[in-house]
Order: sequence, then C-alpha cells, then structure tokens
Amino acid sequence: MVPSAQEWVTETAKGTLLSWWAERQPDTAAVVAPSGSRTFAQLDRRANQLVRVLRSRGLAEGDAIALLSTNRVEYAEVFAATLRGGFRLTPINSHLTADEVAYIAGDCEASAFIADAELGDVARSVDVPAARVRLALGGAIEGFESYDDALASASPDALDDPVLGGLMMYTSGTTGRPKGVFRAKPTPLAYAAVAAYGYQAGDVHLCTGPLYHLAPLSISLHMPLHGGATVVVMDRWDTATALELVERHGVTHTHMVPTMFHRLLALPQEVKASRDTSSLRVVVHGAAPCPVPVKKALIEWLGPVVFEYYAATEGTGTVVDSLTWLQRPGTVGKPLPEGWVIVGDDDANPLPVGEVGLVWLTSPETDRFRYHGDDAKTAKTFRGDRFTLGDMGYLDADGFLFLTDRDANLIISGGVNIYPAETDAVLLEHPAVADAATIGVPDDEWGESVLAVVELREGVDGSVELADELRAFCRERLAPFKCPRAVDFVDHLPREDNGKIYKRRIRDAYRERAASGS
Repeated sequence: MVPSAQEWVTETAKGTLLSWWAERQPDTAAVVAPSGSRTFAQLDRRANQLVRVLRSRGLAEGDAIALLSTNRVEYAEVFAATLRGGFRLTPINSHLTADEVAYIAGDCEASAFIADAELGDVARSVDVPAARVRLALGGAIEGFESYDDALASASPDALDDPVLGGLMMYTSGTTGRPKGVFRAKPTPLAYAAVAAYGYQAGDVHLCTGPLYHLAPLSISLHMPLHGGATVVVMDRWDTATALELVERHGVTHTHMVPTMFHRLLALPQEVKASRDTSSLRVVVHGAAPCPVPVKKALIEWLGPVVFEYYAATEGTGTVVDSLTWLQRPGTVGKPLPEGWVIVGDDDANPLPVGEVGLVWLTSPETDRFRYHGDDAKTAKTFRGDRFTLGDMGYLDADGFLFLTDRDANLIISGGVNIYPAETDAVLLEHPAVADAATIGVPDDEWGESVLAVVELREGVDGSVELADELRAFCRERLAPFKCPRAVDFVDHLPREDNGKIYKRRIRDAYRERAASGS
C-alpha cells in the first residue's frame, strides 16, 4: 500500500500526505516517544487543530514558528501542522542559551514561539517581539498558553484550505551569528527521496538524534512518516537503549552519526551478541567524516545495510551504499545526476581528476536558497547555480567523491557543526585574554573536540586554574557543545598580513602532535 504517483503529487503539494496515510492506517502507531505516542489518525487530527489555533491567533501563510523543544511527541505535530498550514518552521537547538535562542527566534521573525516546559527557564526569559502566540508543551511556562488546552478548543476535522509550508533551518557561519537558510517557496517532498529508503508496511524507523537538526528531522521524521512507517523517538542517545529499541520494535531503518557507531562498536561483544539486530535494512549516516576502520567494523557486524550521504542544510550531494563503499573505502559516493557535484577552484571551474579543490554542489532555480539577512554571505557562497560549503575533496577517475578536509574553521564534534568564531568572540571578552584561536583536534570518540589556544595579556600567567576559569566563562555565555574542552596557552598566535589568524597552521601543528603521540 503506497500512494500512486498522482496521489503523491497532489497530497505533497498541499502538505497533507500524512492525511492519506491516516485514512488508510488510522490505528497504526505514527510516533512512539518517551513523552507519549500518536497513531496516524491522532497525529493527523492534532495537526489540523494546531493549524486552526495558529490561524485563529493571526498567523497566515509564510509566517514563522520558532520551536524550542526536546524530542517530544509534539515535535511531529508542530512539523505536520507547518506543512499543511503554510507556515515556516525554525527548530531551535535546545542546548542554546537564552541570548542565542532570542537571536534566532527574533531573526526568523517568529509569529509563534512554542517551547518545551523542560526548557522553561530559558523560554520565559526570551523576548520574541513578533510572536502573537506563545505555547507551552508538556507543562506550564510563565507567560505561555497551554498547548494542549489551545488544541482542545479547535476542530480536528480536515482543513478546507491546506497550504504547503516548509522550514528555515539555521546554520552557523565562520563569522558572526547563525544564518537562516531561506527558500522563498517550500518544495514538496520528492517521491524518489522516500522511495530510496524502501519503506514497506510495518516498517519502523529509530530516531536517534535531536530533531532540531535537519538530518533527524528530515530523515528520521519527515520521510518515514510520509512512507507510512512508525517512528520510535529517543529523547537522548544511549548506546544500550538504542540496541534494546532495535530489538523491541523490530527497527528496520535508522539514522546515526559516526560517534554513535564508535560507541556501539565499543560495547562488549556479549552485549552486542545478546541483541537481535537482524531487522535492520537501512542504517544511514552523514554529518561528519566516518573513519574507515569504524565503518568497516560496523558493516561486518550489521551487514551491508549502511548508507552514507554527503549533504547539508543548503542542499544535497551524494549517497553511497555499503558494497560500493567497500570497493572504494572512504568515498562519500558518486554524484547523481552526473555533474551535480564538482570539484573546482575558487570560481567553480572544474579541476582535473584526482586534484584536490573546493567541493561545489548544485542549487537548482526551483530550490534556490539564500542566507536570511546576509546577501554578502549568499553571494560569497554561490558561483552561478553552484554553491560551496568550504569542503575540500577530489573526484576519482570513475567520478566518486572523496573528502580530504573540511572548512579550515569548521569543527565537527559528534556530528554537530561548531563554528569557532562565536567561541573566539566570548574568550576575547575575558580580561586575561589577548587573543584566541578555537580549533578542532582529533578525538577517538567525538571525531574532533574543541580546543582553545589562547594568548594571554602581558603580565598574566597561564595556569590550570585560569584554564578552568576560561572554560567556565564560556559555559556561562554559550551552549555547552560550543565550549572548549581544553585550553592551551601560547606566547603568540601566528597571524597573516591581513590580520587573520593562521588557524590551519595551528590546527596542523596540533594534529601532528596528536599523530606523534606527544
């Protein structure tokens, strides 16, 4: 039972494909989470109620919703309501400080601010000037209306006028605040995107990551629900629990990041052997480079069910299956269609086979993005219809893409992108700091960990106590994942003639030190 091609086009254009499934499998579990569960019928009805609530408070097509929440079952309701209500959803990282949340909620021009009571201390201190409605999930927040009470007042019946909505995710830049990836018109979910996962009746997808990230939201919620599969949501990652859930629910699909692979493989052999993972057909990963030995070990354990992608909030790149990857260890796949991804110079002129350069992806006119409120960054990113994330790589003779490096400033820790400009800026506020360079250093578990290399003001001596003080200083002002795990003191930080710090030189020195074991 799958929608016909015409049904797919009709329903996705209105954002109501979930309703198609609700009519045909109303009592099938759509979402199972620690905070509660919803059948397809329940999820469909509550999405209708939320659209009516938001419209009754003055929201119209194109208006923005800011969502600050843990992985609660209501995440699916808000997302489903966005798709059929014509709204623009911006999920906000639940680990951000009040100042960081306020910036994103304000910058996206949120007309509605929906927050999890678990994050109430942050939510109640956030001023969202444009918000006409503030709803609290899972409990009370001062100054917020009860989400459940609001929905109870609205009809659950099908909408007469569904309108396709979409997302504006925020991705950090190498300088300044995070930027929203804005598309003027929402793009309906492509049939091929879901069909590639091969969803069948009774399939179950395990959502392992936070839904405020695009990959879990898209790959672990949007696609499986629209493929008619049940989504089992973890509220936080735990290795043993993940294996237990795979066995208990007969999980067929999941999305992970390499850090999760590392932790799964580190489990005692008797623990791994005690769990039945034979139901798994598709294990998707991306977001960070995966060490070749780790991926080989995972395939040996689970079988050739591991698929890797190279993509970002801004657009898609490549996909590779296990058998192809084993023939070319380290590849992130072959661009399809041919030419969708190229390796080129700074002006996107293609480079010869095997030559390392910038990786350029295609952004077609029908799905073109821009960085909200930052035309300069948008212009810098594009060359015609191609854009780059600053990643470096090469294409082999058969057209397979290999990544050799990430943007010089980007840190990827546990699958999370960390741009150190924000951390540098905070460190420079401390009276003892003359200069700072935050970099990523190799970490067996996380891929990279955050290290602050600090030049102190004259007369200030470096010490363990001062390092601890600087780390605490950062934690008071930034989300924990952006804060340095370690601080090193140096006499002078190298700078280019134009004043920029030679971060690549610093990073290379620390990587050489790590490689030598010193």
